[in-house]
Amino acid sequence: MPFDPSSSSIDADRLWTDLMALAAITEPDRPWTRRSFTPRFAEGRKWLSELFTRSGLTRRMDAGGNLIGRLEGRRPLPPIMLGSHTDTVPSGGRFDGAAGVISAVEVARAVVRSGRPLDHPLEIVDFLAEEPSDYGLSCIGSRAMVGALSQDMLSRTNAGGESLFNAIARAGGAPGTLGQTEPPKIAAYLELHIEQGRVLENAHIELGIVSGIVGIVRVELLFRGSADHAGGTPMKLRRDAAVAAAEVISWASRQGTLQAERARGHFVATTGMIEISPNAANVVPGQARLVLDIRAEDSQEIEAFIKLLDRHSLEAAHRVGVERERLEIISRTAPTPCDPELRAALARSASRLGYSTTELASGAGHDAAFIARIGRSAMLFIPCLEGKSHSPDEWADPGALAMGTATLYDAVRSLDTSDRLRTKEK
Repeated sequence: MPFDPSSSSIDADRLWTDLMALAAITEPDRPWTRRSFTPRFAEGRKWLSELFTRSGLTRRMDAGGNLIGRLEGRRPLPPIMLGSHTDTVPSGGRFDGAAGVISAVEVARAVVRSGRPLDHPLEIVDFLAEEPSDYGLSCIGSRAMVGALSQDMLSRTNAGGESLFNAIARAGGAPGTLGQTEPPKIAAYLELHIEQGRVLENAHIELGIVSGIVGIVRVELLFRGSADHAGGTPMKLRRDAAVAAAEVISWASRQGTLQAERARGHFVATTGMIEISPNAANVVPGQARLVLDIRAEDSQEIEAFIKLLDRHSLEAAHRVGVERERLEIISRTAPTPCDPELRAALARSASRLGYSTTELASGAGHDAAFIARIGRSAMLFIPCLEGKSHSPDEWADPGALAMGTATLYDAVRSLDTSDRLRTKEK
């Protein structure tokens, strides 16, 4: 159904205007780009800080460099927190992250316009550096907020030699005080985001209630054979590392498809990095390196896939006459289920407003996964055109953004007076 502005507390026109104004703060030769810790990112933060003030929010920067706007409540309760991030990947889009922050601001403005304050304080957070940064780390601000930003992480440097510690300080944080206080107490965290997939669009469903955020494991494989002349080496005498790698790539796609069909929840497997050495047209490849990205809502699905990968890659190496020199897990994050009560609240709000919903998993990581460590967390997806994200072509319909924001506002109102929420807080 189309969004009906006459029946909503949301100002859809201002919501869209603000989102496009933030998007316009971009590297001129590379839209839409606001990389974390850059002057353009700082410019976007300044604009957002001023928007907080105009919207009736007080503002502060926490130790991790997160920009926070706050609307006081009537009672001394933990805040209901909304937010996302305003940094982008290079040549990213106008909606990933930013839509969640601007929709949260509009929820706060709707509360102010209503003349009916919430019992809980409402906090709007622009988390620092959710996207992969020049310091080899993502979700920096949300990690910092929950006490998951280690000294080793803070000591990481970019190509220019600046440490992450100094970069956070430059962004307005106080990294020297991290770990000196307990993480904040929150009543609930809700994050609106574009889907970054085609499930909602293909099914003509207006909103997605996120069941959980997938765990992600990246596995490195290294095959070593013999680099020989492509013309002088008979086929039967070759030890071609690329052939073993090709077998594994093909197997991973087949096995991933099979496992996705029968998995408990979302499952995908991707061979996203392939390096062949010496990478010359007239040389039999002597080495092949692969990195597989495996994602699932259920960590047991990931472990089952890795066990099969271990066996199959050894078999492929043996058939070709090469060595599988390495199978190593190079990164791992656990799946994060979204809170059932918050999911139910979002679904009830969407239903009250007449919007269709479905449950689906997030195949991408989000700040919500880290905030779930300190409180109940949930996400709401709106459709994005052809599933395109991290791309200049990223697009969400203004009506879809308004529907999502209206649902967020209704859910905040409902949760604010929820007896179950109060019970959890105690």
